[in-house]
Parts: sequence; C-alpha cells; structure tokens
Amino acid sequence: HVQLVESGGGSVQSGGSLTLSCAASGFDFANTAMQWVRQGPGKAVEWVSTFYPPGGGSRIRYAASVKGRFTISRDNAKNTIYLQMNSLKTEDTAVYYCDTLTNWLRGSWQPRSQGTQVTVS
Repeated sequence: HVQLVESGGGSVQSGGSLTLSCAASGFDFANTAMQWVRQGPGKAVEWVSTFYPPGGGSRIRYAASVKGRFTISRDNAKNTIYLQMNSLKTEDTAVYYCDTLTNWLRGSWQPRSQGTQVTVS
C-alpha cells in the first residue's frame, strides 16, 4: 500500500531556508507525478509544486506564491522527493504534505501521511 513519510520541517526566521524530504513506497514512484501541497493554519489546502516523471516530460510546475523561492527535486533511486525552500516568508507557515498527482486530481484531497510542520517567524 502507499506510504508517504515527510521530514525536514522546523522553525526558521523569515528569510531562512529549509529542505523537506518525502520518502515514498508502495507504488511505481519513478513513473508517478509527485507533488507537494500545504495547509496553513485556518487555510484551505494549497498546491505548491509538481514534478512529472519522464513519461510526462519531467516537467516541473510551481505555484506563483513559491516560484523562484522553492525548488522541487526527486531521486528515483531513493523513491524520494525534496522541496528546497529559500527566502521563507511568514505566509509559508503550514503543514507540508507530499502525494501523487493522481490522488490530488481525484478531488476532495485528504492527507495520506502525517506531513511536516514548517513555521516561519
């Protein structure tokens, strides 16, 4: 079954950096579009970034709110995706989740993992 384990969150000051990791298992990771989403306190879930597999052209997409500051990457040998976050802002405070694009597109997305908390002050 699908397992997603995020790590790397923490508390940083505005302008700081963090790198999140998500270890995945239970599916064909290398051929799956993976993404990060986040949910801030009292806010709706927000899509952050998607990394398509080679079959999808290895395209990368970012939300406008993070473009130029966040970098998504993946290591298919380790079944892991990453999110390098630079120039963090207070509005980036949220619980960050990774998931497959397929699950996101099903609608009414609910987290399948514990997420990792990022707090920017």
